Amino acid sequence: MAWTSRFYLILCTALILLAVSVADTSASDPGSISKPNILLIVVDDLRPELTCYGASDMVTPNIDQLAAEGVRFNRAYCQQAVCLPSRISMFTGMRPDSTGVHDLSTKFRETSPAVATITQHMRESGYTTIGTGKVYHDEEPEEWDQWIDSKDLPGVSEYHLREITDSIDQRLKEAKEKGIKRKALRQYSKGPSVESADVSDSAFEDGAMTDRIIEVVAQKKSSPFFLTVGYHKPHLPFVAPKKYWDLYDRTKLQMPANYFLPKDSPRIAHMSWGELRAYTDIPKKGPVSRDKALELIHGYYASVSFADAQIGRLMEAVMDQGLDKNTVVILVSDHGWKLGEHAMWCKHTNYEIDARVPMIVRMPGGIAGGTVCNSMVELIDIFPTICELTGIETPSTCEGVSLQSLLNTDPNDDVKRPEHAFSQYKRSRKKGGDIIGYSLKVTDARYTEWINVESNKTVATEYYDHAHDPDENQNVAVDLDPTKKESLSNILRAQASRLPDDNNATN
Repeated sequence: MAWTSRFYLILCTALILLAVSVADTSASDPGSISKPNILLIVVDDLRPELTCYGASDMVTPNIDQLAAEGVRFNRAYCQQAVCLPSRISMFTGMRPDSTGVHDLSTKFRETSPAVATITQHMRESGYTTIGTGKVYHDEEPEEWDQWIDSKDLPGVSEYHLREITDSIDQRLKEAKEKGIKRKALRQYSKGPSVESADVSDSAFEDGAMTDRIIEVVAQKKSSPFFLTVGYHKPHLPFVAPKKYWDLYDRTKLQMPANYFLPKDSPRIAHMSWGELRAYTDIPKKGPVSRDKALELIHGYYASVSFADAQIGRLMEAVMDQGLDKNTVVILVSDHGWKLGEHAMWCKHTNYEIDARVPMIVRMPGGIAGGTVCNSMVELIDIFPTICELTGIETPSTCEGVSLQSLLNTDPNDDVKRPEHAFSQYKRSRKKGGDIIGYSLKVTDARYTEWINVESNKTVATEYYDHAHDPDENQNVAVDLDPTKKESLSNILRAQASRLPDDNNATN
C-alpha cells in the first residue's frame, strides 16, 4: 500500500510537470495554442470562375492551393448581390431584412445599433481583432483593436498611365471650379473601366495593403487573433499590373453564350449596369461593343489573378510564421458578377451568377484537403461557424447555421441544414412603392417572387429549371405546377418578413 501511494504521488508530480511544460511550449509556439486564429479573406466581386471551380482558362494558383488544402463549397450563396448589404449581412449573421440595410447609403449602426458584428464579438471574447481593406464597405475602424487604413498607404494610386492621370486631374480641377462636391465629384472625376500599366503590385492598394499586413502577421507570435483582409479587386475599375494582363490572350477569350436577356423574364429582374456606365469609356446607353466587352472580360480576369497573387503572398507569410498550424482560413466573396451574361454587367440581381459565390475553408485538423462540399450554404453561416470553431457562444441574433459538422465529419451532411439558400434584392422606386425580389435557390431550380413593399402584393414571379437550364435563360414560372409553386412559395415566405399572405403573382 505504501509503495502504491508513493508511486501515485510520483506519477501525479510527473503529470503536473508535463502539463507545465506543454503550457510553456504553447505560449511560445504560435502553432500550438489552444484557441485557433481566424483569417477571414473577403474578395470583392469574385465569382466562382476559378481553376478550382472548373474554369480551365483562369490563372488562380494560390486560391486553388487553398482549396486543395481545405474544403471547397460548391453551392454557397450571398444574401444580397451588392457590397454593403451583403457584407453587413455576413458580419452580423443576419439577413438584410433584419439588418435593415438594402443599399449603399443606409448606416448599419442607425438601423441595428445594438447588434454585435463578428469583429465585436471576437474582440469581447478575448481575440485580438485586426482589419484592413474593404471589409464592411463603409468601415467601422473603432470595432477593431488594430485597423490598417489601406487608403492611407504611401505610393498607391488607382491609375498609373500618364494620359489617364492627367485627364482625371484636369476634370478634378474643372469640378472644383464648378463647385461640384461629394458623390457628384466622384462621378465627374471617374477614369476608364480598364488599365494595364507596367508597375509593381505595391503601386496598387491591394498590393501595398498586403505588404503592410505581412508585417503585422510577422509580429503575431502569440494568439489568438481574428484577422480580416478585404481585397478590392476584381472590383471595377479593372486595373492591374501588366504582367497579370499578359497571363491571358484576348484573342482566345469568348463572349458569354447567353449574351441576351432571359426569355419571359420580368423587367423588374433586370438592371442597366449603371455601376459600369459611370466610367468614361462606357456608353451611357445601349450595349458595349464586342471589342470593349472582350477587353472588360480580359481586365476582370487580370484583376482576379492580381488578387490571387496577393492572397498567395499573405498565405506564404502565415506559413513562414508557423501560424498555419493553428489558423482557420476562410475565403469568400461578397457576391458574384456578370461579364455580359443575360446582356448585363456587374451584380445587382437575383440571378444565380450574382447570388452564387466561392467559399473555401482550410481548417487544421479538419477533413481531408481538396474535399468538395455540395451542401447548400450561405454567407450568414460564417458567423456561427467561427463561433463554434473557436468555442465562443453564438449570439442569438445570428440567423445562419454553423458549418462545423461539414468541416469536421461529412462535407455533404445535410441533416442540420435546409436544402435551400435565400437571397433578395431591393428595387427602389419614386412612385408605386419599392419592390423586393425574394429568391429561393433549391437543388434543381431558382424561384423568385417580386413583392411591392407598399401594397404587399407579388407583382412578378420567376422560375428557372436548373436541371434543364442551368444558365437561367428561360423563365418558366407560368408553366410551374401549382402544387410545387405553392410549396416553394411557402418556404420563401417563411424566410422573408415582408411577404404577402396570399399569392397575387401577375408576372
